[in-house]
Amino acid sequence: MDLFLVYLICFGVGLLFTLASALMSHDFGHDVTGHDTGGGADGHAEAGFGSHDMPGFAALSPTTIASFVTAFGGFGMILSKIEATQSPWLSAPIASLGGFAIAASVLWLFRAVFRKTQGSSESRVATLVGMSASVITPITAEGVGEIAYVQSGTRYSAPARAENSVAIASGATVKITRIVGTQFYVSNQ
Repeated sequence: MDLFLVYLICFGVGLLFTLASALMSHDFGHDVTGHDTGGGADGHAEAGFGSHDMPGFAALSPTTIASFVTAFGGFGMILSKIEATQSPWLSAPIASLGGFAIAASVLWLFRAVFRKTQGSSESRVATLVGMSASVITPITAEGVGEIAYVQSGTRYSAPARAENSVAIASGATVKITRIVGTQFYVSNQ
């Protein structure tokens, strides 16, 4: 089989995969990384996706693999037509390096885009301890009420319990003392 044909097949398969992924990604409800990230915080503070609170873009994602295959085929086709690099022992390694460079560039680009666009007004739970909040639904002595707090200019609400098992009336200002799961514990200020 002619080496040019191998490069052409790689280029075509990579290009077709990229186009098919772009056209069908909306129909299957997944983002470009191939992972469905969920959502639906409904105004409550959520734990997020780890210490940086955003989903990542995997190095071995279908997008980067398709980028490598397409670039490998493209560079290979170009190199196989240049007289100095027609040997497969020379064109294949150079095409591989070009493919890796393009895939790394795509990975860097998508991670940079996600880093910029995944910023959210959702609060980070760890920074809430010590903040003041208002009781919007009374907290009974052994029960659950609801608090509202403002962080970064956005108002959130969350279920809350009294730290010392004392009833707290609606409208009272409280201090968030700890958070267990989605349950906030508060004390009178």
